[in-house]
Amino acid sequence: MQQPHGGNIVAFAKEIECDVSEVIDLSSNINFVKPKIELDFNSLNISSYPNYNKLESAIAKLYDIDIRELELFNGATTAIYTLFRELRLRECVLYAPCYGEYEKSAKVNGYTIHYINRFENIYKSVPKHTLIIFVNPSTPDGNFYNIERLMQHWIEQECTILIDESFLDFTHYESVTNYLKKYNKLYILKSMTKFYGSAGIRIGALLSCKKNIQAIQSKEPLWKISEFDSHYLQSSLKDTTFKKRSKKENIDNKEFLITIFQQFKYTEHVYPSSVNFILVKVHGIDAVSLQKALSNFKILIRNCANFYHLDNKYIRIAVKSRSNLYILKKALLSIE
Repeated sequence: MQQPHGGNIVAFAKEIECDVSEVIDLSSNINFVKPKIELDFNSLNISSYPNYNKLESAIAKLYDIDIRELELFNGATTAIYTLFRELRLRECVLYAPCYGEYEKSAKVNGYTIHYINRFENIYKSVPKHTLIIFVNPSTPDGNFYNIERLMQHWIEQECTILIDESFLDFTHYESVTNYLKKYNKLYILKSMTKFYGSAGIRIGALLSCKKNIQAIQSKEPLWKISEFDSHYLQSSLKDTTFKKRSKKENIDNKEFLITIFQQFKYTEHVYPSSVNFILVKVHGIDAVSLQKALSNFKILIRNCANFYHLDNKYIRIAVKSRSNLYILKKALLSIE
């Protein structure tokens, strides 16, 4: 039942012997609200090599940056591995718990890892000239941090900084893009698929100063994203009502989800979240047992035991449709 990443509904369905369409996937933090897509994929011209000018312009406009300050990747995770490889630094600091691919990429590329438990000692001093990894809003708890104080410390230590803002679109908080012209060792990661509900569309964006982006582009292949991916996202960005609609539905359903777990007898603590998922610490039951109990209702949740600093008392639950959450409520009430 334990999975290294949320959203593996095919394996889950096979394990509990049901159809994939029957699974209620609360393990994946992909937006359940979808943009309106007005696109006929059969009409796309795929006989020519892709051109990313329109997509890059749309993303640059979305984040209010210069088009020369971004590079696109086949998903945010690909951008992570590329950056670790190209920076060629010796050490990195991971503010944990965080997305597991950061630790994996650091090890693959030979970095010495320093861990800082952001729940307990977030303002711990960092070594000079290291690579800083900070996910904001965080995962798996979804907390947004005011990082002005941290930014000043990192800059004083002359660190290279990567701020992962993959879930910032779910919030009303501001990006650190205003630092791009102030500090030339800053990188910002954007996942274009979390908020736009399309994990199968692999588009991530890395933002930095023009010089850094140019250096990365000089070693990147010409074509990394398909015409299908590109046009899907461009069409998503044209839905002018989506942002407001999505945020409202996620906030409303998150409040309902929090209430469900506040009433669950095995809940010890529900962590504050600014995004489309919550972290819950349980007592009197562990994550594996809870996963098993919920699997009887074809519900999949995320065991957070493989996050650094967490154990099998922590679960992550994604915000989904109200009907799915009612089924979750019923399932939790049935657990003895």
